[in-house]
Amino acid sequence: MSSKTSRPACRRFIGSLAACVALAATSGCTVPVDAVAGISVTEDGRLLGVMMVCGHRIDGATLYVADDDPDKSVTVGSWTAARPLMPGLTTWTLDSPAPGWTATEPLTPLSPRTTYSLYGWTKDNSWSSRNVSFTLADRNRLTPGSVLYLSISQDGDETAATVPTPEFEAKACRDM
Repeated sequence: MSSKTSRPACRRFIGSLAACVALAATSGCTVPVDAVAGISVTEDGRLLGVMMVCGHRIDGATLYVADDDPDKSVTVGSWTAARPLMPGLTTWTLDSPAPGWTATEPLTPLSPRTTYSLYGWTKDNSWSSRNVSFTLADRNRLTPGSVLYLSISQDGDETAATVPTPEFEAKACRDM
């Protein structure tokens, strides 16, 4: 596979660093991670994208259903920020137009028993975020003001964690 075809596939379909690293051996895909994606909900239960940018920038986010073959992953929503997200916390609604965001691929209805992943990317593939994977059951357990994200321990163990938003903001970039 040539790098011309692998880089767009990586940006659009590969949310997790592990998947991108696995592709690197065969495709040259190497997008450094410098942000952490999460999800939350609004007071009325609408799904929120959450992005903690740690040091550089993120231009947009994609929600997808992963497949063992990255070329068969299915995008179910994609959003581009009006201006690059700089270091700090950003949230936006995924199911409707959000101020400062353009739905480049509007969110399709989500299905039970399907695992979704949200990740952030840059237009030039210079940076990406760690992804968060979730099901509708995971989303339904969230409360406003809490964030579900992939936490990495000092030992490198990955764990889905749900924490208050201020704790996510304070700790998410420590794992980088």
